[in-house]
Amino acid sequence: MVAATEVVIIGAGLAGLAAARRFEQAGLDHLLIERADRIGGRVATDTVDGFRLDRGFQVLNTAYPRLAALVDLRQLDLRTFTPAVLVRRGTGTVRLAHPLRMPFAAPGTLLAGVGTLPDRIRLGRLLAYFATADPARILARPETTALAELRRAGLSPRVIDEVLRPFLSGVLADPSLETSSHVLAMILRSFARGRIAVPAGGMAELPRAVAATLPTSRIRLDTEVLAVEPGLVRTSGADLRCRWIVIAADPPGAARLLPTLPSNPMRQLTTYYHAVARAPQAEPILLVDGDQRGIIANSVVISQAAPEYAPPGEHLVATSVVGPDPAPEPVIRTELEWLYRTSTADWRHLRTVRVAQALPAALPPRGRLRDPARVGEDIFAAGDYRDSPSIQGALASGWRAAGAVLRSRSAPIH
Repeated sequence: MVAATEVVIIGAGLAGLAAARRFEQAGLDHLLIERADRIGGRVATDTVDGFRLDRGFQVLNTAYPRLAALVDLRQLDLRTFTPAVLVRRGTGTVRLAHPLRMPFAAPGTLLAGVGTLPDRIRLGRLLAYFATADPARILARPETTALAELRRAGLSPRVIDEVLRPFLSGVLADPSLETSSHVLAMILRSFARGRIAVPAGGMAELPRAVAATLPTSRIRLDTEVLAVEPGLVRTSGADLRCRWIVIAADPPGAARLLPTLPSNPMRQLTTYYHAVARAPQAEPILLVDGDQRGIIANSVVISQAAPEYAPPGEHLVATSVVGPDPAPEPVIRTELEWLYRTSTADWRHLRTVRVAQALPAALPPRGRLRDPARVGEDIFAAGDYRDSPSIQGALASGWRAAGAVLRSRSAPIH
């Protein structure tokens, strides 16, 4: 049996959902195919013993332009984090506040005991430039690695290693900072301009919000795509004839369906979730390791931002580790005792979430972060690996791929 539609979208992650939203808006007949039993792709939330555990520590940035264009942020009921970072060094911590979000804390930030005063001034200037400059101008800068970009800004090895490397390793899943400087610039731009938050109901609320206006008849779950060719999508159910195909699967899945697509390497993130009776931190602020022990990227008491993530009277600690070989939970618990300077003996391990394909490696050259949407005869591709490795990149890529399809509507049917 062969069904027919104008467009088949493969993958109901954020990129596929964004494409479907644009097709729905344009009145173009489409069908969204997803092999899992839910939408959202890498963005999901599980409930364990009354705790909301996202599939890895994920956050939203309110400055992502495509996010605000697709979703009413008020409906997500966002819970924000403190716009600062705590750096654990020796027996104490150093607090680095966001100079634009917490101006009264800026003098203390300038005098903080991490790096030198010129370091902190140069970092502030770099963030201000990324926040205010035109994106086209930023992306016209000579491209290099993230590490080389920080060095180019005049930052010392100390401030890079004690603050920026542990912070960015969790954001980029890249402790070596080999990521493109253009990707770094756009991510720092978003951090400088927006607030970091999670929906009260968990990160799964995001794909639900993007899909809210899509008729359920447009979405087919539990359906694996076996092969594609111009005008035809073969699935584990009925084959589908169509005029256009949008492949919005992850890089390995996309390359399997269309071998001419690059199979981008993917980076792993592991999140350890612990339930605690007494919060080891009084505010929702990211805690990073400034002593370069190299095991934990960051940790946060996520329930201090979103109490809904934990049952009444309890708190949820989320700890992120980068790399393919994460340490056993007892080792992480010992590191957390050092990081928070408190006993973790009564902490309850809820779950270890390993996301083997958490983020695509965005190595240079990435150019202007917009790979062509058309990748074959009436076949288009979308995903954060074709933009920037972020929620913004996924949404923007899906929207852009749908736009490319709409512009080709006058092409003859094959």
